[in-house]
Amino acid sequence: MTPTATQRIPRRAVAGYAAGSVGTGGFATLPGLVLAYYLTDTLAVPALLATLVVVVPKVWDVLIDPAVGALSDHEARDRGTRTRLMTVGAVTLPVGFVGMFAVPEGLSPALAAGWVTVCFLLATTSFSLFQVPYIALPADLTDSYAERTRLMGWRIAVLALAILLVGAGGPAVRDAAGGGVAGYLLMGVVVAAMLLGGMLGTVLGVRGHRSVPHGAVATDAGIRSSALRGYREGLTALRDVPAYRVLLVVFVLQAVATGIMLATAQYVATYTLGQQSALTFIFVALVAPALLVMPLWTRYAARHGKPRSLALASVLFAVAALSMVALVWAPGAWLYLPVSLAGIAYAGMQLFPLAMLPDVITSAGRGRGGAMSGLWTAAETGGLALGPGIVLLLLSVTGFRSSAADTVVTQPDAALAAIVVAFSVVPAVLVGVSLLVLRRYQEPSPVAVEQIKDPV
Repeated sequence: MTPTATQRIPRRAVAGYAAGSVGTGGFATLPGLVLAYYLTDTLAVPALLATLVVVVPKVWDVLIDPAVGALSDHEARDRGTRTRLMTVGAVTLPVGFVGMFAVPEGLSPALAAGWVTVCFLLATTSFSLFQVPYIALPADLTDSYAERTRLMGWRIAVLALAILLVGAGGPAVRDAAGGGVAGYLLMGVVVAAMLLGGMLGTVLGVRGHRSVPHGAVATDAGIRSSALRGYREGLTALRDVPAYRVLLVVFVLQAVATGIMLATAQYVATYTLGQQSALTFIFVALVAPALLVMPLWTRYAARHGKPRSLALASVLFAVAALSMVALVWAPGAWLYLPVSLAGIAYAGMQLFPLAMLPDVITSAGRGRGGAMSGLWTAAETGGLALGPGIVLLLLSVTGFRSSAADTVVTQPDAALAAIVVAFSVVPAVLVGVSLLVLRRYQEPSPVAVEQIKDPV
């Protein structure tokens, strides 16, 4: 039975939608967490060249996301669903993902960098086919402002669990397998299987559940099947919908901040704390609190609103991150306390923008959903790509020395200081700037949003 505007989303659809976070969270987390370190400390790729490896595929992703958004809207118009593109993305992603960590032995650093780049390009293309329509789905599944918050609450809870399992478990699998090329390959295979299961879970779970009448998407805002219109419609929404523009800028700034912190975590574990395996504990400290506080964040937002809740989470994250600059002078296990506080904040920083986006999409007209989510995904991807890129550039200019086969070499003091600054000060500053932007956000009225109907 198709849900109406007054019905709760069926549990199967809620569970199915949440399952997709295993795929989106895992893919967004693991490359950002270990890829830069894998390149510089296992494949001996110089930091400057490694910057191109992590950035170029993400630039490609940014370019294709709006086009995928237009294709998603076209599918929604003609088929009443967005799951076909999602299925293609789900079944092809593991090929490129495993390939990233399957570099043949004996390749030079330059050839190894090229291999990883090609596989990363394939993986990001597949991810875009899934992620863009996935973000647009909530506006299709329900008209209810409250139900979208419920849907996102479950999604972010699963996202936090997925990030914890992949971000902590992936490196643990690598270390248990002895590290090196073989360890990374086993990690890639195990995680790829998890990503595939989560994404297919969404395809199966949401199939047949839709609140937007079939055909309504096609009639709003002149959406056509041309992929180029995806760019135009996304940019038009960016220009014409102030709430969307502000929310997107806030989310991108915070994506860059978290991308930098994630990319630096392995370097902090190895060179600041002196133990590569400490990454698992850092990651558990960052993500585990989210599993506990997500219901509290949801209740807080119900009383005080999503924008105010996002502001509170952002302030807490900035303060926790900034405090960790003391690692320059006093490295030690005390690090786990501010990391845990940052994790509590991170849960809110993930939940609230993603819960606010469907409200903005609905208020602007759901026919733009694919285009707006395509531009959103492109901007998020660009932000997450800038994170590792910024870290690698900082390491390059401060004299960081790359090495092969996980051999830890002595690093110059400037590079060691840069690692801590990238982990603490830079994310704090970026989140601080996002707070200034967030002050301009005007939340759509819940009543008005639920009453908006796309023209038929």
